[in-house]
Amino acid sequence: MPAFNTSSFCGESRTVCVTGASGFIASWIVKFLLQKGYTVRGTLGNPDDPKNGHLKEMEGGKDRLTLHKVDILDIHSLKPVFHACDAVFHTASPITDNPDEMLVPAVNGSKNVIIAAAEAKVRRVVFTSSIGAVYMDPTRSRDLVVDESCWSDLEYCKNTKNWYCYGKVMAEQTAWDIAKEKGVDLVVINPGLVIGPLLQTSINASTIHISKYLTGSAKTYVNATQSYVHVKDVAFAHILVYETPSSSGRYICSESSLHRGELVEILAKFFPEYPIPTKCSDEKNPRVKPYIFSNQKLKDLGLEFTPVKESIYETVKSLQEKGHLPTL
Repeated sequence: MPAFNTSSFCGESRTVCVTGASGFIASWIVKFLLQKGYTVRGTLGNPDDPKNGHLKEMEGGKDRLTLHKVDILDIHSLKPVFHACDAVFHTASPITDNPDEMLVPAVNGSKNVIIAAAEAKVRRVVFTSSIGAVYMDPTRSRDLVVDESCWSDLEYCKNTKNWYCYGKVMAEQTAWDIAKEKGVDLVVINPGLVIGPLLQTSINASTIHISKYLTGSAKTYVNATQSYVHVKDVAFAHILVYETPSSSGRYICSESSLHRGELVEILAKFFPEYPIPTKCSDEKNPRVKPYIFSNQKLKDLGLEFTPVKESIYETVKSLQEKGHLPTL
């Protein structure tokens, strides 16, 4: 597990807010914040939805967690929740390639969060972006290390209809612009594909990426690569950059990159009982080379990343435990 002590920083008497608190990453952020003694305000579209029950059951949740109904596109609903908060962890964002569902909530939501945080005099905003805002550039060689100075090319994202990455770039750039204008201390986490155990009952987009190779729905794997990171590492990273006064800028949060062929080989080794595909849909071209991402900035803060094989194994075990995969 990551060498990050959840009791190393006393959260007692500090109040923080986590937007989209029931999400995959956000749930772990809430859990660790409560463990560290923080008082946490979570924003949700519908706090009474049964799918948010896991938050209320967390240790410390009854005493130090409150859930607030918020429309992220309505800045007036954010302001009272942010009042007297030392930090806002902005994780709420759609995960879709539908431009109508992605762009407005991602961009305008980010704008509203930064403005509301500025008015509430929040000390620091930690913003969940994506590695999708970093590496989508066809002119960059895969032999070059991708670091925090890199940005995805908006025209390329638009031309390839990758609206998720397009939206992530727009949302993050909007956040930086508004933060500079309003004098907000903003720090950004750019995670790869986040996997690992689920706290929520519902399956999420990034774990579907794993489960589809176990259910038989994927007959082949594509000739493509992906960057992976454990959800606990991502949650730790958010809290670490908040608690470290010198933190600044962007932080790539990725343990390693794998070709889909490597992913299915790892799955087959751990879980041979499932119908895992063995053929690539592209048998003409050589395997695409994975991107090389630098995670040195987070390592310099003391974060030790969970090995990707362990992350994959824990993802599948969690999907089994939650009833999303049969135990064969």
